Amino acid sequence: MAEQLKGAAVAAAITEVTNEKIRMLETKGFKPALAIVRVGENPDDIFYERSARKKCESSGVVVRSVILPADCGQSELLNVIELLNTDRLIHGVLIFRPLPKHIDDDTIRAALSPMKDVDGITDASLAGVLTGRGYGFVPCTAQACIEILDFYGVQPEGKRVVVVGRSLVIGKPVALLLTNRNATVTICHTRTKNLPSVCRNAEILIAAAGRAGIICGEHLSAGQTVIDVGINMTENGICGDVSNDGALEITAAFTPVPGGVGTVTSAVLVSHVVKAALHSYQATMKEAALRG
Repeated sequence: MAEQLKGAAVAAAITEVTNEKIRMLETKGFKPALAIVRVGENPDDIFYERSARKKCESSGVVVRSVILPADCGQSELLNVIELLNTDRLIHGVLIFRPLPKHIDDDTIRAALSPMKDVDGITDASLAGVLTGRGYGFVPCTAQACIEILDFYGVQPEGKRVVVVGRSLVIGKPVALLLTNRNATVTICHTRTKNLPSVCRNAEILIAAAGRAGIICGEHLSAGQTVIDVGINMTENGICGDVSNDGALEITAAFTPVPGGVGTVTSAVLVSHVVKAALHSYQATMKEAALRG
């Protein structure tokens, strides 16, 4: 029987550390705050927004939502980002992507301050993932995958890892993080030839293509650890990228959907907001000291 790598225990461990930092900031009269920017009414975005808001507010992090219509102009969104960049009461900004096609994603990412980029979408943050140096945040979902592996004692060093998905949101960042942990990583996608064979050869398989059920029994093998990043809204409810057809039971361990990576992602997001708030608090104290 495969072990279920449930996210609740992982999230609780992260939250315990985060809440200690929040309490410290509160004694200084400093309240961590997150701004959520959503364009349109994408069901996946709404689901994540509710989850993130619930997690933040339960930990004492203030949440401000900025909701724009799907047909809003790019300049309108840029104005919102500029205001949030300069708002000293906001420490982190979460922008839901992908954006509508008439909005240039590169322009929007470049407009966000890396100091407030708590989901690692800016080039500066991604460069930090690549080099392991500099200021910036790892994309929350990518870090959540690592947190789960660490919590359950799954060591990536020396392991064959296959990541199905090549987005900047999860596929490429988690591949880099695992490479930095001395795993041998193969990045695959929907056009990879002989995808089932490649996946079966993995010791750790990360499904992050964003397609419901793209991974099924023919992709799995005994002894694998499977991390299912997918959160797909279907007529039958929420499902992952791995088909729930019973084949997962042949693996050594897997993350359930829901109740797996998404739960940890929300906890990581809160930890990033609090880290950004700490940086802001320290900068404020330094400014006060310089003023005498």
